[in-house]
Amino acid sequence: MNGLRAAAKASFEYVENVFDRAFGPELNPMHQLGALGWFFYWIVIVSGVYLYIFFDTGIDQAYESLEYITNVQWYAGGVMRSLHRYASDGLIIVMMLHLLREYSMDRYRGARWFSWFTGVPLLWFVYACGISGYWMVWDVLAQYIAIATTEWLDTLGIFGETIARNFLNPEILSGRFFTLMVFIHIAVPLFMLLVMWIHIQRQNHARVNPPKGLAIGTLVMLLALSLFKPAVSQAPADLGTVPAIINLDWFYLAAYPLLDKLPGLTMWAIAAGGTLLLLLLPWLPPRRREAVAVVDLDNCNGCGRCVDDCPFTAVKLQPRTDGATYSDEAVVTGDLCTSCGICAGACPTSTPFRRASELVPGIDLPNHGMRALRDDAVAAAAGLSGDARVIVFGCKNGPDLNRLKGPGVAVLELQCIGMLPPSFIDFLITGHHVDGIFLTGCTLGDCHNRLGNKWIESRLAGERDPYLRERVPRDRIGNFWAGSVRNARLAQELAAFQARLAKLPPYQRSPRSTASKQPAENSATNG
Repeated sequence: MNGLRAAAKASFEYVENVFDRAFGPELNPMHQLGALGWFFYWIVIVSGVYLYIFFDTGIDQAYESLEYITNVQWYAGGVMRSLHRYASDGLIIVMMLHLLREYSMDRYRGARWFSWFTGVPLLWFVYACGISGYWMVWDVLAQYIAIATTEWLDTLGIFGETIARNFLNPEILSGRFFTLMVFIHIAVPLFMLLVMWIHIQRQNHARVNPPKGLAIGTLVMLLALSLFKPAVSQAPADLGTVPAIINLDWFYLAAYPLLDKLPGLTMWAIAAGGTLLLLLLPWLPPRRREAVAVVDLDNCNGCGRCVDDCPFTAVKLQPRTDGATYSDEAVVTGDLCTSCGICAGACPTSTPFRRASELVPGIDLPNHGMRALRDDAVAAAAGLSGDARVIVFGCKNGPDLNRLKGPGVAVLELQCIGMLPPSFIDFLITGHHVDGIFLTGCTLGDCHNRLGNKWIESRLAGERDPYLRERVPRDRIGNFWAGSVRNARLAQELAAFQARLAKLPPYQRSPRSTASKQPAENSATNG
């Protein structure tokens, strides 16, 4: 399973690198699948409300009302119907890609099981919405769906009478049954919205809106598709005949041909088994539990930076319990902690300049602490030689750092690049331990821990505490967010960075630094 997941991850990253070059990391749709799902959902809702205004729910009038909307009111209703159709298809596409991508990136186990577990039912809701929507058109496709679906439901044997008998002829079919479908098509999306909200409750700074440029581009694409290939009905339903040819929407109706070939109970077993497998996947096998972050109240002032920076809402503030003068203290919920260390990187007491007391931050990882990181960095720097001595900080989910080692290059692997406090960069450069610092990790916008490289860039840019002090020369800091597949390009960028360092004069600390406030050098951040 690990080999399959690794191959899928590499495949996704290669595709995403192409999109990075085409659109840039911020507008890369593969980095915004969840946000795009929300965007498509709202398009479906808005367009659906408009269509409902003009839609007649009577079984004899449904088809005619949609024909009016599509053909007579083509400039508004027709466009809205097409938007409704294509946004629904877009929703199922991004949901499937999102599911496969999170699996391949191993972002569904351990403390992250909740988002995966609550995401699985959303698949059923989306399909229920889509199938009931096609039913409401009441054309030959709706007729086929209605008969196939009710026959499938009848195989469960839990209904007093067979549902499929309602479709034996037009006289038997009740308008109330059609009204029930309309109710389902409206009620299920509302309940789905509740589950979508639950789905993101354990994510801090959850992305529910795509960047403006991506949203505009997606909407323009949908509008163009709606104008050039509008959604239309097929021939009206006729229960007195069996449709010879129907055109399926394969995004929503791919399973229906199987209903014609396999017994209904077999299809139920496949559906139930597949759902159960997806629900249990976070524990097949379970993720090895790492030690979670711990709070040291003697060094915690309740500033709340760790709370705001934690990607998974694992850190909260509560009233002080030790009688200290500060009003609050940080508390870690162990079941939510992924041991990424971003909280330690956000703590103002995570500074290697501390000498009067031990380096014990207000919050830290017990097995990957700041004191050990400082000792490792100093020891690694002492073993470097040459006129461009560099320490490369990377993360365990990013590129292969061992390929970068050399006489003038040392590497240190962190749980996440967001774990690195900017003060460590200051300490190593201004303390003449190294000539430069190079940062790498997951691709920009796709941190394994969601926010790591975003936070470190904001800290270096002086946009987020704890920020890098002005005295640190930015031309001695380089980075390239390589991900796990661009190892060769990473080596090239590091070599180019060392070449630039070699041309710089030795660093001299100035009482009044004139260093730029610009973020770390990133001439090739995204390749």
